[in-house]
Amino acid sequence: MDQRLAAPHARPGHRLLRVLSLVRYRFFLYAGLLPYLLGAAWAWRVTGSVPGTTFWSGLGGVILAVIGVEAFNEYFDARMGTDRVFNPDDLPPMSDAVMWLGVAGFAGALAVGFYLTLLVGWPILAFAVLGGLAAVFYVAPPVRWAYRGLGETVIALSYGPWMVLGSLYLHAHTLASGALWASLVPGLLIMALAVVNAIPDFHQDRLVGKRNLVVRLGRQKAVGLYLGLATAGLMVAPIGVVERVFPPECLVTLLALPLLVSSARKAIGTYNTPRLFVPAIRSIVACYGVAVSLFTLTVAFDAWLHMPG
Repeated sequence: MDQRLAAPHARPGHRLLRVLSLVRYRFFLYAGLLPYLLGAAWAWRVTGSVPGTTFWSGLGGVILAVIGVEAFNEYFDARMGTDRVFNPDDLPPMSDAVMWLGVAGFAGALAVGFYLTLLVGWPILAFAVLGGLAAVFYVAPPVRWAYRGLGETVIALSYGPWMVLGSLYLHAHTLASGALWASLVPGLLIMALAVVNAIPDFHQDRLVGKRNLVVRLGRQKAVGLYLGLATAGLMVAPIGVVERVFPPECLVTLLALPLLVSSARKAIGTYNTPRLFVPAIRSIVACYGVAVSLFTLTVAFDAWLHMPG
């Protein structure tokens, strides 16, 4: 389903442009920024300020890490033959430039992590190590989380608690139970997205031994799973408001609910037909973006309202 990059013998300039296009059109690159911003917004709510140096350095590290993740995913999935099962002659070989793009991304993220550890303290290194183990070995050997049925859980932890709490500690030098609760919004929604995104690739993944949750459960049950996860992610906001963990403004997160309903309507009856199922994926992508963005903005708005002076 993804665009492939030029073969190793392609012209260097053309190959580089194709490598960069990998980053430009990957949703998970942008999805990775939202939990980081949520953690920063919560830090603003806790301390009343967000240091510019750490904010921009951390943001750069997140971008580099997600570039590494996406490049490694493309490269090692191609090596395993995931995207070439039914059309082996249509796609050119995956360029080694993709792997080196991933290596460069992870190396840059590691450098940023060490720098921020010196600024803030060792807990930042702990969050960086957790994120690094999740990112590097998501599809890369010898671990391959995605091939062991753990990929979706690793994504939920990485884009949920680890990213949000890591960002909070980076900016506020503390952790908070409320932020852990808040991290469930992006965590559960991104896990739902990881599940729904694998449904069209059911046969390819099964044939190459990629034992993700869709392969283990089957497509019909996977539809129920992703809808349940997404519903739970949206319900975190009103429950948190009732429990006085979140400000009342966070109820606007529920404006994303129609997108979830739209995805459900499109998914039921089309999960066996990949091309017809694509609109269901697009709706849940939009649901994630709208819900997490609105949730983050309302947390930031509450922080602004309560600024001293």
